[in-house]
Amino acid sequence: MKRTIKTLSAASVVAAIVGAGVVYFGVFNVGADDPHSQAVHSLLSTARDRSIEVRSRDIEVPDLTDEALIRAGAGNYNAMCIGCHLAPGLEQTELSKSLYPAPPNLSKLGIDGNPAAAFWIIKHGIKSTGMPAWGKSMADPYIWGIVAFLQQLPGMDAQEYRALAASSGGHQHGGGETKMHNHEGQHDGQKEETSGHHHDAGVTEEFAEVDVHHGDTSGAHAHDEAVAPNKDESVEHAHPEGMGSSHDAPATSAAQPKTHTHADGKEHTHEQ
Repeated sequence: MKRTIKTLSAASVVAAIVGAGVVYFGVFNVGADDPHSQAVHSLLSTARDRSIEVRSRDIEVPDLTDEALIRAGAGNYNAMCIGCHLAPGLEQTELSKSLYPAPPNLSKLGIDGNPAAAFWIIKHGIKSTGMPAWGKSMADPYIWGIVAFLQQLPGMDAQEYRALAASSGGHQHGGGETKMHNHEGQHDGQKEETSGHHHDAGVTEEFAEVDVHHGDTSGAHAHDEAVAPNKDESVEHAHPEGMGSSHDAPATSAAQPKTHTHADGKEHTHEQ
């Protein structure tokens, strides 16, 4: 018996040393583009599912057929969730195809027959995934609105989805709302480039709260910041208080130098 205990203890010490070595030397690849092994994936999935089931089992589910509740949920889902969880007529976004683990397509899955679990996930989020804890900014009735909407979502087509989202109050949940980067009509899969921004086939821009492609940098990210000017676009050299001129401006007939004073008191002379 003592020999068995000693053997188990030694094995535990060796396992701990090996584990520490794996962590310290960076053997484990944490990159989101390198999927877990099947064994690790199964372990994490089981741990996640059991954790949610245990913590959501006593949640009381309200009436989810209330039309006002569903409509309010549609507005918040359209503003906050479609970038990851998609919508009818929207097959992929930058986020949905880049996150790992991949977020479920709720336009097809809905609440998967478990509204209490859906409520818990939306409210508390899930560690080490892209799922945030919306309960930090959203009160329970608004979360139930999203759950009620998700219960209806798989039965909707793109036109019905757009109509319901348009009839809602948009992104509102009683305070704490911020501008969201609405991926609707902006990303690949079904896009078409027109006038510097993207359009998704089957999903219009009419519900978009923020169009970051037109220079609004208050959203989650703005693609245009890193885009260089086209060849045919003139580049302005703007001086304080509107002084100075464009580099592309035609030369004047008078070949006299122009001098002006900057805000710091230094003189600047333009040679003609």
